[in-house]
Amino acid sequence: QVQLVESGGGLMQAGGSLRLSCTASARSNSRYAMGWFRQASGKEREFVSAINWSGGSTNYADSVKGRFTISRDNAKNTVYLQMNSLKPEDTAVYYCAVDLGSYYYASLSETAYDYWGQGTQVTVSS
Repeated sequence: QVQLVESGGGLMQAGGSLRLSCTASARSNSRYAMGWFRQASGKEREFVSAINWSGGSTNYADSVKGRFTISRDNAKNTVYLQMNSLKPEDTAVYYCAVDLGSYYYASLSETAYDYWGQGTQVTVSS
């Protein structure tokens, strides 16, 4: 079983920046994709960004393109989400996840992911 722990969330004014981190409990024996999802109050969970094992393939939701950047450090079992130019509509609980079934591609589908973190709250004030 893989456990994921997110950190770096908090309160930020619109236009500010935050960096989220997600660290796995141990190094995986397989090479897998990792992704970020978010869920705002009263809304369904939605895709934010994903990255494959090598980091050579990334995907972003249209709502965050040009503002968010995903990266990973496999030696540290960690994926990052750098969030710039934050907007109030970015307010949500952010979750990281592991897709064990993908080596080359970073999936946008929530159902592709096998393990999930507990979530970290991001609140952006207007």
